[in-house]
Amino acid sequence: MRTLSALEARVLAVLVEKQATVPDSYPLSLNSLAAGCNQKTARDVQMNASESDVLQAVHELKAMHLVNTVSGSRVERYEHNGARGLAVPGAGLAILTLLMLRGPLTTAELRTHTERLHRFADLSSVEGFLEELAERTPAMVIKLPRAPGAREPRWAHLLCGEVAIPEGGYSSSPAAARDDELVFLRAEQQRLQGELDQLKALVARIAGELGISAD
Repeated sequence: MRTLSALEARVLAVLVEKQATVPDSYPLSLNSLAAGCNQKTARDVQMNASESDVLQAVHELKAMHLVNTVSGSRVERYEHNGARGLAVPGAGLAILTLLMLRGPLTTAELRTHTERLHRFADLSSVEGFLEELAERTPAMVIKLPRAPGAREPRWAHLLCGEVAIPEGGYSSSPAAARDDELVFLRAEQQRLQGELDQLKALVARIAGELGISAD
């Protein structure tokens, strides 16, 4: 498989992400896919791709068997074939997806932000999959030199070719880190609220069957 362009990588990663985060809207229409590529949160670098640009990227990804068109809908929709197309397990695809969406990340950041795509038991599990991806031929990820003052090195994907390392290494700005954490906390709050609503409905149903008040 050839190396991907930045937009092709973004399109593939958005499809993987949205399958997990908005399953009711997946597979994605071209409009939704373009919006996901251009969203401002949880993205590095920022993009402003047109629908025609995104559609061209989709065509290229289809030729590499990384994206499929879903038929049977009035609007053409798209789904990813990332795990099979890249020949990686779900955990590896989750790691690559976060690196394609957010840029270089530490092991701890990867474990935190992959929560909705794949739940890793601990940091050593993340490190194990990173090492596996790094040892492939060709390698899919690389451990970057640790930036001055940073506690942990960062990892980057190699699906778009070699990584240009800025002088001083990679380090997330405090503002970007806060934005990422806020997005994650909001999603977690929504998940917990959904579970709470389900439990309340279950209690109400059982109470109704027993003829008692659920209050």
